[in-house]
Amino acid sequence: MTTSGEPSPARALSAGRTLALTLLVGAVGAAIAFLATRQGWAQVRTTPPKPLPPSLVGVTGSALVPYAEALVIAGIASLAAVVATRNLWRRISGLILALIGAGLGVSAFTISAAGAVAAAAASVGPASSPGAGSVTQGSGSGSSTIPDVVGATPHVVMTAAGWQALVVVGALGMIVAGLGVCWKPDRLAVMSSRYEAPAAAGQRQGPRAGSQNRGGQEAPSLPADSASMWEALSRGEDPTGGGRQAAGA
Repeated sequence: MTTSGEPSPARALSAGRTLALTLLVGAVGAAIAFLATRQGWAQVRTTPPKPLPPSLVGVTGSALVPYAEALVIAGIASLAAVVATRNLWRRISGLILALIGAGLGVSAFTISAAGAVAAAAASVGPASSPGAGSVTQGSGSGSSTIPDVVGATPHVVMTAAGWQALVVVGALGMIVAGLGVCWKPDRLAVMSSRYEAPAAAGQRQGPRAGSQNRGGQEAPSLPADSASMWEALSRGEDPTGGGRQAAGA
């Protein structure tokens, strides 16, 4: 039988499972979105005049959407805030998580061919001069650079459809987790009072009623730190005995 104000073991177990499931859905969604943005979303092909070789540069989703990884990291931080907060602050953390998921899903469709060309050009190294009258950007083999010459127009092939769908799936997981927190934050388990500040934990527990010393008087509260314990000993009190006199006092 549980005391008043304390949840039953069954309810506490259910709240813990609900919190774990919510965190799992949000974390898996963020992981799926992150892995999808690390894949190749576009290819930039360029066929310059001979004797320059053709080029083929792959562009990842994180290069096309530079802030996608930042949104994933912010989503993970929001999940951590859900664990550490309660009540109104937990609801706010869930709302932020849902908004981040929505922004991440929309960002997957902000790509363009011009952005792919710019990302491919930014991914290569410093310019070099393979021959007179032409400039090739980048370092390494000729097949991984973008020639910057007259008549060499880059051709972009988008391969992002499947990865965009995975980003949306991951974003939906974050949105569902966030809305679940906003809907009923009290259904989720909270951190134990042992992880809270001593003052907050003491206010929640309150003074122990009916604690009296041998003289029938109410026992003073236990010292909060080692300095107070030494002061109590110097006064002849036993800091661990609820006000009982130390030996020899």
